[in-house]
Amino acid sequence: MKQLITKLYKNQSFLYKLLLHILTTVLVVYLFPKGGKFQYEFQKGKPWQYETLIAQFDFPIIKSSEELEAEKIQLTNNAKTYYEYDSEVFAKVKNDFDEQFDKLFSLDSVIDKEAFDSLKRKTGQLLDNFYRNGVIATVDESNFDKLVVLMEDNVEKGIVSYNSFIKLNTLQDNIKEFVERTALESYETLLYNLFFEIIEPNVKANQDYTNSVLAAELNSISPTRGNVQKGIRIIAKGEVVEGLKLEQLASLKKEYESQVWNESNYNWIVFGYIILVALALMMLLLFIRKYRPEIYENNNKVTFIFMNIVFMIVLTTLIVKYNTKYVYVVPLCILPLILKAFFDARLGLFAHVLTVLLLGFIVPNSSEYIFLQIIAGIVTILTVSELYKRANLFISVGQITLIYIVAYFAFYITHEGGIKFSEVFSMNESGDLHIIWVYFMQFALCGLATLFVQPLIYIYEKIFGLVSDVSLLELSDTNSKLLKRLANEAPGTFHHSLQVANLAEAAASEIGANTMLVRVGALYHDIGKMNNPTFFIENQATSVNPHDELAPDESAKTIIDHVLDGIEIAKSNKLPDRIIDFIRTHHGTSTVYYFYQKAKEIDEDVSIEKFQYPGPIPFSKETAILMMADSVEAASKSLKEPTSQKIDDFVERIIDKQMDELQFMNADITLKEIVTIKKVLKKKLNNIYHLRIEYPE
Repeated sequence: MKQLITKLYKNQSFLYKLLLHILTTVLVVYLFPKGGKFQYEFQKGKPWQYETLIAQFDFPIIKSSEELEAEKIQLTNNAKTYYEYDSEVFAKVKNDFDEQFDKLFSLDSVIDKEAFDSLKRKTGQLLDNFYRNGVIATVDESNFDKLVVLMEDNVEKGIVSYNSFIKLNTLQDNIKEFVERTALESYETLLYNLFFEIIEPNVKANQDYTNSVLAAELNSISPTRGNVQKGIRIIAKGEVVEGLKLEQLASLKKEYESQVWNESNYNWIVFGYIILVALALMMLLLFIRKYRPEIYENNNKVTFIFMNIVFMIVLTTLIVKYNTKYVYVVPLCILPLILKAFFDARLGLFAHVLTVLLLGFIVPNSSEYIFLQIIAGIVTILTVSELYKRANLFISVGQITLIYIVAYFAFYITHEGGIKFSEVFSMNESGDLHIIWVYFMQFALCGLATLFVQPLIYIYEKIFGLVSDVSLLELSDTNSKLLKRLANEAPGTFHHSLQVANLAEAAASEIGANTMLVRVGALYHDIGKMNNPTFFIENQATSVNPHDELAPDESAKTIIDHVLDGIEIAKSNKLPDRIIDFIRTHHGTSTVYYFYQKAKEIDEDVSIEKFQYPGPIPFSKETAILMMADSVEAASKSLKEPTSQKIDDFVERIIDKQMDELQFMNADITLKEIVTIKKVLKKKLNNIYHLRIEYPE
């Protein structure tokens, strides 16, 4: 058990990356669309780019959403309205009629019995007619001139005209028409009183039943119309995708995806996605491990890279789910910009390409999307050089947007076989802009969103402790607290650091390294000398040398300790790790030869290890450049009567010695680049130490 725990502890970094790889793979696959991917891509009104397509199986033609909506509207407009008839109401009203009529027209009144019986008979017939047709209380104007279904006890009695119902609000008109027709005007007021006293509605709308019947009819609408038989030609190459061909292609796509993505093969499809995503992410990890080992060893940086990839995939997925037409609004070029700002261009481009390939499983027209995004990513890497210069970012964003527009325009004329400017510069039938302008506006919005990279970089710096060119620009300010302290406490060292910074920056610029990084590293590489400034010759203002009172090994220890002291000072002042790396490596594992030779004069068998710097040796172009520039600048102070030849010889001698000691074996630097650096250093030092020409008398 103890051995297992020890083994796990030793491999914790690898296990972390493995877990990160698995979690990222699962998350990305989860974001993938839950359906098979149709192997053909097509757009309405554009030519079919593939060979003739033959139906490989029978499939139904699916109605369009507009067609289904039209059918629903038609059904709703023609839907029957159901009314419930209550037979018990008439019996009650009939009984009330007899009682109220006798009260109003009693035998004691002026009316005789014959007239009484005749009036009651006629009035009773009117009441029968009212309830035979049905009496309703609420008027529904939408049913005027329509047929409705009359029901009794949830059983259909028949279909009647809505207009035949007696409405309470028109009851007075019906009675008036009756008394005029029967010449009973003298009884009009009494009849009004009678009917308004006894009349009750016996028919009412059964809205629940009406809604349930309509819902059943709407649900019964068939989503398909007709079928395409196996072996039928759907579309030939070059034919325009429109009309029936468009409907058949859309139906085939939906049928294919529904057949592919079912319970029987769901797990297989997910398994396939997992393999593809895992391979892509593994390629990224292998790239980082082989070409950027310092990043690979830092789990924080690996997590940062994976997090940004997932962020772009999540953002694109959300846009695709909302509306696939707006997929180009996502500022995908932010990814290579961020990775270039914190790491380098090669890693940024590699991660960008892998991310775009993964997004190809999500977006429509994936081949077009992948081409556009990869081209835009390459342009981003090539054009954005110094993010800390705002003008550069604005210019680069303009170039990126232009590339998007030009590339999409090329795709458009390829698909359309040309361009009709009359259509492009006019509205379509719906009053909308031409599709090409919609995409151009998306590219412009994408460019504007890309400008958000600067505040995003600032946020990442604070969260992950990374450093970008923007932070480097701030650190390069010689009025910063730490550099002012260096200038006050160790002025000679400060001047030396400025000289080294100028030399290193020129060399870095010549071979394409990060000039800002190497300059800042040079400014801070000797801050450890502030603890014992007088022990370093550039700070000795008098002839007193404190090393005269120390043993050679003690002097060597004081000199070597300036590296460790510098690391402590840098950490206490919260300098980024990338700057501390310059402090660690600027002497590599070289030897303090002066004091080593003095020690050998005392004891031939003295150990050289006491006089060697602890390292590590440089592991990047920038740290290697600093080692060369630092050694050359410091040694140049000892040259007596420097000439061009002397400077050239001593530059060659110092750097060749460093190469012989294998100080650059871990740095990603070539012999050709080292030769170029030598030339730059020689030229710069010759400019500094040039001699005046002696003119003859």
